[in-house]
Amino acid sequence: MKFLIIGGDAAGMSAASRAKRSMPEMAVTVLEMTHDVSYSACGMPYNIADPEKAIEDLVVRQADVFRQKQGIDLLTGHRADSINPEQKTVAGVTQQGEKFESPYDKLLIATGGSPIVPDLSGFDLPGVLALKSLDHGRKIKAYIDSHNVKKAVIIGMGYIGLEMSESLRARSIEVAMVKPNPRFLPWIAGELSGVVQKEVEANGVNLHMGHLVQKIEPATGGLAVVCEDLTLDADMVIVAIGITPNSECAIVAGLETGIKNAISVDRGLKTSDENIYAAGDCADAYHVVTGEKTWIPLALRANRAGWAVADNICGKPAELEGVAGTSVFKVFDLQVARTGITSKEAVKSGFDSADVVIKTRSRAHAHPGSTTIQVHLIGDRKSGRLLGAQMVGKEGVAHRINAVAVALHAQMTVEQFSQTDLAYAPPFSPVWDPLLTAANQLLKRM
Repeated sequence: MKFLIIGGDAAGMSAASRAKRSMPEMAVTVLEMTHDVSYSACGMPYNIADPEKAIEDLVVRQADVFRQKQGIDLLTGHRADSINPEQKTVAGVTQQGEKFESPYDKLLIATGGSPIVPDLSGFDLPGVLALKSLDHGRKIKAYIDSHNVKKAVIIGMGYIGLEMSESLRARSIEVAMVKPNPRFLPWIAGELSGVVQKEVEANGVNLHMGHLVQKIEPATGGLAVVCEDLTLDADMVIVAIGITPNSECAIVAGLETGIKNAISVDRGLKTSDENIYAAGDCADAYHVVTGEKTWIPLALRANRAGWAVADNICGKPAELEGVAGTSVFKVFDLQVARTGITSKEAVKSGFDSADVVIKTRSRAHAHPGSTTIQVHLIGDRKSGRLLGAQMVGKEGVAHRINAVAVALHAQMTVEQFSQTDLAYAPPFSPVWDPLLTAANQLLKRM
């Protein structure tokens, strides 16, 4: 069997490695347009913060390891441009400009996502950079060093933007952030959003909400980010307004797409063509809370989906239940986490939403080092189900959110969750864990 994979990062290399382990005789070929494979993209902001660290430190496994030790035909510098489902071939071009055509019996599209860059004047200027691939990180580090960057503007205030604000401040770079939405973090309760905003501002980041960027233009010694009522000067601009799935090849090939043009797949990662699969940031998923299709690009999902594709191709039927959208990020001294759906999303999906925000301590009241932790918990009055949570605090957030994620996968009710036997010791939690306190308070509103 010829198993062809487009894309050599998380989903693609996970599928290639697992397929080769299961069926060593299988011909596994990977087409990767860059020369970087198998790296920790999520670690890039932290790497950029340290000028002494090489960006290559983030590489998990070198390309030659896949080739020599696993027998995978990994073709770097090969860009796939088109898919012919009838002929079962993929055509493209190498970085040297040579055209190629690769046949397949089974195909996996693992093309990932690309940063959203507005089609506005000046976004193609030198010094206007995005962060998604390892090469993006490489270019940002090089630009900071070669241009002695002292002032940066970040367009967007999502996960990457906030992580990059901390990264740049660690290098003593002045940071301003700008976005059109007047709310700082619109996906969490206002009380929690306010805590994060204060933390960011306390660390010297200037926030400008409610300002639509119109263009970027050259300025004396640097760049100017121009809004209707605001102009921000910078030596460098980071564009961090989100990503979009790389699904163009799939669309042209006639494959079905769904939300945000992500490639539509079933629970076994199969597309509308029985011989083609899709996994990672280019593909959609089912949400475990709503049961509806969603597109939430997550590293764990990409790796797990790659495994599932390999198993299915190797004759070991595998289906994925879906995602809860569990995520966490660090911004200065705060941990911010979420899982499930928000109150607004709950109403949109037809739930009779009830929610509560509680403020308590991360440790027992008399234990030194205790800090404030805030929890926003959401439930459904009709079914009693737990629907989602968001948390903010200086400690105890990053792993505590996993308890809610497990409960969502198990479709537990708020009452059932309130009865779970969570661990207690004074250095780690009050007797009543913050999650249990939130659940008990939420029950009063349901």
